[in-house]
Amino acid sequence: MSQIQEKSPQHCAKKKLININKHHKRLIYTFTTFILSILLLILLVWFILHPTKPEFALKEADIYQLGLSGSHLLNSSIQITLLSRNPNQKVGIYYDEIQVYASYKGQRITLDSSIPPFYQEQKDNNLLSMVLVANELPVDPSFAYEMGRDQMVGRLALDLKSNGQLRWKIGTWVSGRYMFIVNCVVVLPFGSSAPAGPLTSKQGTQCSTTV
Repeated sequence: MSQIQEKSPQHCAKKKLININKHHKRLIYTFTTFILSILLLILLVWFILHPTKPEFALKEADIYQLGLSGSHLLNSSIQITLLSRNPNQKVGIYYDEIQVYASYKGQRITLDSSIPPFYQEQKDNNLLSMVLVANELPVDPSFAYEMGRDQMVGRLALDLKSNGQLRWKIGTWVSGRYMFIVNCVVVLPFGSSAPAGPLTSKQGTQCSTTV
């Protein structure tokens, strides 16, 4: 005579719950594996293509005005032309929110000037021209003394700085935003030996870029 085993409703509910949990775990495992595969593929493409940071050079700088009104209020007008180059063969660059200003001896001598966002193709070059100005900008009391010293030496050194955000474009994929900083140093003739008219430098200066 065979033994009859009866299962209670509570036992069946537990068994059904176990099956549901296993199904959910399988779905979570599959989804996680898919996401990790996509991330690994993106990282693999990233390291294979290895985007190189953009290159900048100062092509020309013209100072039309740089003088004090009163004891410590500066008026300035500087026109510059930057060359932007994308050295990558398979990676494009989106430039966002670019701000440029000039400084002298660690002091700002212009306000920020904005460069409109633009896209740069692979191995492409772009010329970026802008005017940096300031009207009655407060400066340190030592500014006039430093300018007088440089006038005696016969040359004036300025720092032209740019900061903004960029995004890499690989095929149809576009990365998140990365901060970048560009610093250019230009030396111009200054004083009695300088030619009449605006102070001008057309020698071309390679700039440092940090991403």
